[in-house]
Amino acid sequence: MEITEVRCQSILTRASGYLREVCSHSLNPYIGCGFGRSACGVGCYVRHNAWLTKGRDWGAFVDVKINAPEIYLKTCEAEQRWVHRRGQPFSVFFSSSTDPWQPVEKQYRVTRRLLEIMLTHPPDELILQTHATAMLDDLSLVAGLSRQCRLRVHVSIEGDAERLPGLPPPPATVKDRVELLRQLSSAGIFAVACLSPLYPMEHPDAFFEQLA
Repeated sequence: MEITEVRCQSILTRASGYLREVCSHSLNPYIGCGFGRSACGVGCYVRHNAWLTKGRDWGAFVDVKINAPEIYLKTCEAEQRWVHRRGQPFSVFFSSSTDPWQPVEKQYRVTRRLLEIMLTHPPDELILQTHATAMLDDLSLVAGLSRQCRLRVHVSIEGDAERLPGLPPPPATVKDRVELLRQLSSAGIFAVACLSPLYPMEHPDAFFEQLA
C-alpha cells in the first residue's frame, strides 16, 4: 500500500450528476481506499475514475488529505450560504468515493477530526457511509452530531455470503456489519443498510429479516 500525505485546496465538492439528488456536497477525507482489494472494492465504481486513480491500481494507494479539517472549517460557512441562496439544505455526503473509516484512519484520524469540527460547525444534513465496523471508535461523536443535524448512516453490505467464489473477502463480516447497524440504532442514530454493490445471496429472506 502506497500512502501519501497531501494538502487539499478544498474539501467540500459541490454535487453534480446523480449526487445532486442526494446531497449538496460530497466530502472525501482520502483519495483511494484501503478496502479497494476487498469484495466491495472489486465492484466499486470509483476504480474506473481515471481522474482519481491517475493510473494507479485501485486498492494499492491512499492519499491522505491531512489538512481536510482545517479546510472544512475555513470553507463550510461560505458553502452553506451558497446552497441556502438556492433554497436547499447544506447536505454533506461523507463519503462518495472512499471509506472514512478505512485502515489508515486509525493512524491519521482525519475523519475523527472532521467530525469534531462538525460538532460546532454542522451541516444541515449529514450522510455517513462506510463498510467498516471501525466507525464504532467514533460512536459518541456520531451520536453527538445526530443531535446537531439531520444525520443518517449508510452501512454497506454486499449480501449475506461471507465469501463468494472468485472474490476476495469483504472489509468486515456480514455479522459484524449487521451488529454495527444494531449498535447505531440502539444509540438513537438513524442507520440503514446500503446494498451496493449487491452480490448473489444464499438466503435472502433470512437476510432481510435480520435487517428489518
